[in-house]
Amino acid sequence: MTTADSHNGRRLTARGAKTRARIVAAATDLMYVQGVGATTLDEVLAASGVSKSQLYHHFDGKDALVRAVIDHVGERVIEREREALGRVSTIRGLRRWRDALVQNNAVRHGAYGCALGSLASEVSDQDALARQALSQLFTEWQGLLAAVLRRLQDGGALPPEASIDQLATGLMAALQGGYMLAQTARDVTPMATSIDMALAYIESLSER
Repeated sequence: MTTADSHNGRRLTARGAKTRARIVAAATDLMYVQGVGATTLDEVLAASGVSKSQLYHHFDGKDALVRAVIDHVGERVIEREREALGRVSTIRGLRRWRDALVQNNAVRHGAYGCALGSLASEVSDQDALARQALSQLFTEWQGLLAAVLRRLQDGGALPPEASIDQLATGLMAALQGGYMLAQTARDVTPMATSIDMALAYIESLSER
């Protein structure tokens, strides 16, 4: 059994794919807690239990590994959000979505923030390829929110003239800003408040 290798274009054996996945998983955990800048390749080696030659077989260096982490984190986040938002078609459903995100973040008292947002704040100005990948992921996430809002509009909960794209941008900004405020305060209250304000505005449009 083989799978594609994004590093050198060769095919990986099942064992090689597992080794690569182990490296990425270890780097993901370290970078989420410590940050990208504070995480060294030596720490990734120790956490993953692979050799230096194995790491460099799959990645040219830290930048390539960070991009793989972005892909890995992005896949997890988008899968989670697709599952959470895929059938939402009411404001009540959006509030349940908000509750789940806030409650999950409260477990850590807001520490570490949004996995994608934290990566974006560290690497966007340093690596153009990483920034582009993050931008695409945020666009996809925002598209899931826009799809919910279109379902609200189709069901009559939002007026026809409401700009779905602008509302989705505002809701995403409230979410990401809320994550950051919760992270610095070590308290999820600002996150809950910012999303609540955005949802309250969206709901108010149906009352005009």
